Amino acid sequence: MSTNQPTHRVSDDPSRAPSEGVPDERQRRMILITVCIALMAVIASVSGLNVAQPDLAIAFGASQGTILWIINIYTLGLAALLLPLGAIGDRFGRKPMLLAGLIVFGVAGVAAGLAPSAEVMLAARLFSGVGAAMIMPITLAVITSTFPEEERGRAIGVWTGVAGGGGVLGMFLSAALVDVANWRWLFVLPVALVVAAFAMALRSVPDSREASAHAFDTVGAPASVVAVVGLIFALQEGPERGWTAPVVLLGLVVGVLAGIGFVAWELRLRDAALLDVRLFGKRALAGGSITLLVVFGVQAGIFVVLFPFLQAVLGFSGLLSTVALMPMAVLMMAASGLAPRLAARIGARATMAAGILLAGAGLALMAAIVSVDGGYLSVLPGMLAMGSGMGLSMTPATEAITGALPHEHQGVASALNDVTREFGTALGVALLGALLSSGYRKAIDSRLAGVPQGPADTAREGVANALDVANQTGPHTQTVIRAAQESFVEGWQQAMWAGVAVMAALFFYVLARGPQSPTRPSANEPEPAEAKAP
Repeated sequence: MSTNQPTHRVSDDPSRAPSEGVPDERQRRMILITVCIALMAVIASVSGLNVAQPDLAIAFGASQGTILWIINIYTLGLAALLLPLGAIGDRFGRKPMLLAGLIVFGVAGVAAGLAPSAEVMLAARLFSGVGAAMIMPITLAVITSTFPEEERGRAIGVWTGVAGGGGVLGMFLSAALVDVANWRWLFVLPVALVVAAFAMALRSVPDSREASAHAFDTVGAPASVVAVVGLIFALQEGPERGWTAPVVLLGLVVGVLAGIGFVAWELRLRDAALLDVRLFGKRALAGGSITLLVVFGVQAGIFVVLFPFLQAVLGFSGLLSTVALMPMAVLMMAASGLAPRLAARIGARATMAAGILLAGAGLALMAAIVSVDGGYLSVLPGMLAMGSGMGLSMTPATEAITGALPHEHQGVASALNDVTREFGTALGVALLGALLSSGYRKAIDSRLAGVPQGPADTAREGVANALDVANQTGPHTQTVIRAAQESFVEGWQQAMWAGVAVMAALFFYVLARGPQSPTRPSANEPEPAEAKAP
């Protein structure tokens, strides 16, 4: 089944110096700027439409369920195709894959901006996700396969900062566009970024590909797609439809079975596998993946909690709420750039542990001092600590993942990094969002005494529903508003303390099994050495 022959790197770019095998410093700077612009287009599109949900519903006469699918289908397409498209980019050329992805993404963005109906918008968003899946793993793979070892950590830090903070920046710009123009202008920013990235990539990004002795894994690739679609679908739909809904259970069962089949097949295929799952025995790959899964899950869960707090409890507009998140995003990006230098001094494991500890402390601060009357200042210290801690932990975790796979599999390594982030995001939204909702419902019951049953039932559905129905309760208006706000804070605290517990478990795991100095295995390494270690 396997010929056990090594793969070979092929580069078609004349700018590579023969003696060094890498572009010069100026070219590397342009490469980094180019891939970060492309990455920003993808990240901004993940979160941008969230600020325009009411506008979309009015424009298309669509239900809330349809609007959520317009938002979620992008993420679903992106996550499902990351692994196979990352592997195809490794084989057939990273630059052609990047350029093709930018074209698909740009055309789909134009179609979405001009969409006359919800059906056209759904199709455009799906193809945007396909284009994003072609772009995102290649942006990181270009960095890891181009930059020399001594500069790779800093470049990954910049990439990680854009990936972590770019979503907030995208929401800010999107909210501004919705306020001053209309929702169709949301697609101008990503399309403009794609055009700029395409023009720069043509000139600056070198092409590299790996000549493999093995055929493409035509079984593992579709199995990975089915597994990711099933699991992400269940996580997205569970909070809306209920975790026992037949379609949710079907998605979960299909995802789990496909995931088991994928692992079994990859173990059997070994050298020709899409993803050598034996490498998860290495501390670097396992530690980096678990760290990103948890950190991005907590980050996504925090945003689910923060937005309704800022808008429904503090009364901020959508634009002002996004501005309020900017300090967290700025610190996250700054800490991502600092992390490689800190890791060089104290080690990757210590840097990740410090970041996780700081992020956990931020969660504890937000749980302990948040209050209705405390306003924005009651959450700002925790947000700052969270942003700094996430930035410190994400960069070494990303470098641990990419460093655990050989150069010829960097598209797959980058895709694995991205899939882990997407799963973490879906898990965080589903679990912390569910904790917030259940805590809110339990807390508000005792505060609605005397409120008419109809409005009281509506108020139990959520804080936004309570504020919307409060004016229909006559003399109980202020009672309902205050009850909803205080109950939301109680649900917030329940979600935050759960996040603290998860981060504490991650902290001790990283101390015990976290990555050390990154080492990149060769293509035909027979067995990961650390997998045998106790």
